[in-house]
Amino acid sequence: MDYFLATGTRDKAHKLDFIAAIMLGFLFSLTFPPYPLEWLAWFSLAPLFKLLENKGGRTAFSLGLTWGIAHLVGLIYWIVVAVGHYGKMSLVISVAPMTLLALYLALYPAIFCGIVVLIKDRALAAMWIPCLWVALEYGRAKLLTGFPWCLIGYSQYNHPWLIQAADLFGVYGLSFVITLTNWYLYDAFLSGGKRSRIHLFLVTAFTFLCLSALLWYGHRQLHGAEASAGSEGTRLRVAIVQPSIDQSIKWDPKFQNKTMELYETLTRSAAESSPDLVVWPETATPFFFQANVTMAKRIVALSRELRCAILFGSPAYEETSSGTAYFNRAYLITPDQTKAQYYDKVHLVPFGEYVPLRKFLFFMEKLVPGAGNFRAGSSIRPLRLKDLSFGVLICFEAIFPDISRVEKTQGAAFFVNLTNDAWFGDTSAPYQHLAMSVFRAVENRVPLLRAANTGFSAIIDPYGRIKQKSGLFTKQILAGYVRLPEKRTFTFYTIHGDLFARLAALISVFVFVFALFSRKKKF
Repeated sequence: MDYFLATGTRDKAHKLDFIAAIMLGFLFSLTFPPYPLEWLAWFSLAPLFKLLENKGGRTAFSLGLTWGIAHLVGLIYWIVVAVGHYGKMSLVISVAPMTLLALYLALYPAIFCGIVVLIKDRALAAMWIPCLWVALEYGRAKLLTGFPWCLIGYSQYNHPWLIQAADLFGVYGLSFVITLTNWYLYDAFLSGGKRSRIHLFLVTAFTFLCLSALLWYGHRQLHGAEASAGSEGTRLRVAIVQPSIDQSIKWDPKFQNKTMELYETLTRSAAESSPDLVVWPETATPFFFQANVTMAKRIVALSRELRCAILFGSPAYEETSSGTAYFNRAYLITPDQTKAQYYDKVHLVPFGEYVPLRKFLFFMEKLVPGAGNFRAGSSIRPLRLKDLSFGVLICFEAIFPDISRVEKTQGAAFFVNLTNDAWFGDTSAPYQHLAMSVFRAVENRVPLLRAANTGFSAIIDPYGRIKQKSGLFTKQILAGYVRLPEKRTFTFYTIHGDLFARLAALISVFVFVFALFSRKKKF
């Protein structure tokens, strides 16, 4: 009888653990935009560490997987909206890609939890565990085309003091400090008094040192920004056009002329501020600019009439020996040039703009019939405007820091992100997309302009401060300027990239292997 009672108690506790994991996973989703709860990131992982106490590796892995699925469903639910509403797919088909992606991404926190139980009681765990988190974030950003959507550091995008170290470590430095703080809170307050005083002193000192360094560096950089605000440099006047065109009619040929008239009207209004550059969103033209001569002449004439350059997105194609290749392209038209410059998107959206490994994943075309057949651009190259170069980031290229890094090393003085977030509707995705793009400006210390069809459009300074921001689903113009320093400099991050994350990954592999083969030893 006692055996059955004990078994029933264990089963109940086991179920409660998984219910807690689900609740904590959803809670973690609330740390990201649009919710004003980014402060939750600093302690929402601590209860997860508590949940892993006295658990074996398999149970910890399962709890991490459960936590991850709950978190990811709360984070990327907007895929259902994009595929279902705008892709005109049934609910079952719409849920499928989100579910598959959530299951894959949940493997990372599952692995994290499985390894944490191996190393959490060892000396220097306060260093190893944040390194492990960073290593897995880095893996998520690189493996299988990469999907670094809403890494934990991005939750703090709206706090300039906290994000300045991105010019050294990228977003991963902030992810490290946030995870460290969570571990400290668990170690000091939730571990049940199992730690020695000297252990707690060392963990407290290390956490305080990292937090202090982060805040000191942020203050130093922002103070320097204020001191140099009036210094000499090139002022580039810019205007961003946000037309807010409904995705359901965007590609309807009947609305083609009306769309162009809207862009012409908004651009003429924007020209009142005498901009050097006017920016339209991704795929602004609902036609092939290279093939529709009548419409193309209207854009060229508009640029010459207003005496300003126009950057805009358009689908494009090239005839090749293997057939027609389609590209997601950005064109730059200037008043005094006869030939347009262009940039082709190099990092396409898998299962959105193309089906990866199409020969092997042929069934995905039936599962997601709206998937495109685009080809990636052949190279990353900045565009030229007068004596300046600037880098273009099309759509979710803004979440991949390597692209902007390459553009900066090739001479880009600022970045322009063209996007069409209308696909996501009124979900969290447009908020999160903007948050991540802020870090590209800080990492390379250059301004970033963001033109989005339905929002959010923005002007962001080199310190990640959003100087102007549009509304969501509003027809709007943002007019202002960006200041470009005369002397070209490169940040540590621009030169070395994700060196910090790679070191964290190397350390994590070493610690995992060492822990696996010396379970009873202490570091």
